[in-house]
Amino acid sequence: MSNTLEQAETLGKRWKPGPDGLLLEIDELQVEFRTRDGIAHAINGVNFDLSQGQTLAILGESGSGKSVTAQAIMGILDSPPGFITGGQVRYCGTDILRLPEAQRRQIRGPEISMVFQDALSALNPVFPVGWQIAEMFRKHRGMNKSDALQRAVGLMERVQIPGARQRVKAYPHQFSGGMRQRIMIAMAIALDPAVLIADEPTTALDVTVQAQIMDLLAELQEERKMGMILITHDLGVVADVADRIAVMYAGRIVEESDVFDLYRAPAHPYTKGLLESIPRLDLKGQQLSAIGGLPPNLTRIPAGCPFNPRCRYAQDVCREGEPPALLEVGRDRRSACHFAQDVLAEGRVEPEGDAS
Repeated sequence: MSNTLEQAETLGKRWKPGPDGLLLEIDELQVEFRTRDGIAHAINGVNFDLSQGQTLAILGESGSGKSVTAQAIMGILDSPPGFITGGQVRYCGTDILRLPEAQRRQIRGPEISMVFQDALSALNPVFPVGWQIAEMFRKHRGMNKSDALQRAVGLMERVQIPGARQRVKAYPHQFSGGMRQRIMIAMAIALDPAVLIADEPTTALDVTVQAQIMDLLAELQEERKMGMILITHDLGVVADVADRIAVMYAGRIVEESDVFDLYRAPAHPYTKGLLESIPRLDLKGQQLSAIGGLPPNLTRIPAGCPFNPRCRYAQDVCREGEPPALLEVGRDRRSACHFAQDVLAEGRVEPEGDAS
């Protein structure tokens, strides 16, 4: 092993998890976009925690605020039109939103990393994929080009890219969608981060490749004991992977629960609607249910509960006032609904996968 590589190996994480392995604490996060049509309130007081080795899935329709939450955590919303207007993002007890940009760059990648939704857009089309992976080691670990490229080959092999040693000099357009997503994962785990955010990692992939990517993420998470945030609109891909689920609507978390309880019996009408819209393989000739209406315009969020115009449970209290944050509705689960107990009592939804 070269001196450069030995030096790089000694550079471990300086950040230590909090009590019980607590890594990330999101506290009353607020984000807005200032546009010509007005101020879009994209994130409106989001709260959640993530511990070492835990997988949290954040679910919701497009426009619910999932990706914006991830971008705020990563610190890539610091320029117009997006602004973080309140709250804290604490990593190992330190609010990283208050750190100078130079220090945040030392966290972004080595400590908190992200797999972006569209690998073809995220990868640079004019550089070989091996060069792009190796850059992580050159910039953050001080490796020379040869050692960095050697490490890139190893990562490509780890994410199961066939012929990695030969394909390390290939360009992004020479790979399939699934292989590009594997390359994005290799870049994200290159510096052994403590937190991995995967933003819609299976979008536009066929069902077989989706399963392979999810299995790979689960293997890496278990192998490296990372905390993982999995962002998706597809409830079917997270049942076997996530430990906890947070459901977002109109920039708010409307339900938080462990996976088994949420799939068995949702405690918010929006979650119930999402689950009922999943096709059931065990039911022939079923008629799929759909949530009526559209997600709200974030520049004109309805008064009261933002879901009330689409909710079959809505009453005057829902239109007059939003529930006071998330209400406890059971052991270690919360719901932002005045009628959460009625939703729970109405019926149960059986999980599509083994959510245990």
